Amino acid sequence: MQTLQLNGSRLIKSSSHKSQLRLEQVSLKAPIGSHYLLNDISFEVFQGDFLGIVGASGAGKTTLLRLLNRLTEVSQGKILFEDREIRQVPVVPLRQQITLVPQESKLLGMTVRQALAYPLVLRKLDRKTIDQRLQAGLEQFHIPSEWLDRTEVQLSVGQRQLVAIARSLILQPKVLLLDEPTSALDAGRAEYVLSVLQELTKTTALTILMVNHQLEWVERFCNRLLGLHQGRVTQDLPTTQVNWSEVKQILVDAEAEAAEEWA
Repeated sequence: MQTLQLNGSRLIKSSSHKSQLRLEQVSLKAPIGSHYLLNDISFEVFQGDFLGIVGASGAGKTTLLRLLNRLTEVSQGKILFEDREIRQVPVVPLRQQITLVPQESKLLGMTVRQALAYPLVLRKLDRKTIDQRLQAGLEQFHIPSEWLDRTEVQLSVGQRQLVAIARSLILQPKVLLLDEPTSALDAGRAEYVLSVLQELTKTTALTILMVNHQLEWVERFCNRLLGLHQGRVTQDLPTTQVNWSEVKQILVDAEAEAAEEWA
């Protein structure tokens, strides 16, 4: 199977873009067996990057996101957040700054209003600030006010996904980790959400790492592509330098190879 070679040069950023995350020879061993889920991963993410992560099923995409806010711990190597080893940062403050939105989001029995407000209540913000942030989130993603009193079972998967993204931004993190954030959204809504996120990387220097199997969204909205194959980085390039037809074919071949292994 053809694989893309890791580009040896690092992206050149202006001095106004500081390092946000840096992975240095990071590996993660599988809990059972001797193989590695991630193997010798090294790359750097800068403030304001919108990094698209692509790869076939089992490539290590979701596992990588989980490492970045310590839902999983590295076996070897280290991860630095703003030049500080993340294991030195207490978990709660770390996750307030590096927020993960999983593909399947839950409201934990709460209404939409309660779910949006709950993380801010835990931070002991005053009611006025909470209400202001909630209103801004609703307006930003065009979430109807009638959703506020609905529970999880009264929302579609796509609606829950939208609420989860809004909730993550209400927290005002420095880094947003998104695992297939548009998988349950229609094309029009997905395009709008990604355009909002892209604008935030430019206006607020929010840093985003997004796993997305839809290459057209990565090409249109991300400024960088990170390719994974069998737990290794195979490509790290500005999206303007990517051969997208080649990437698509590599992913097709990788999925077919994986299917053969499970057959």
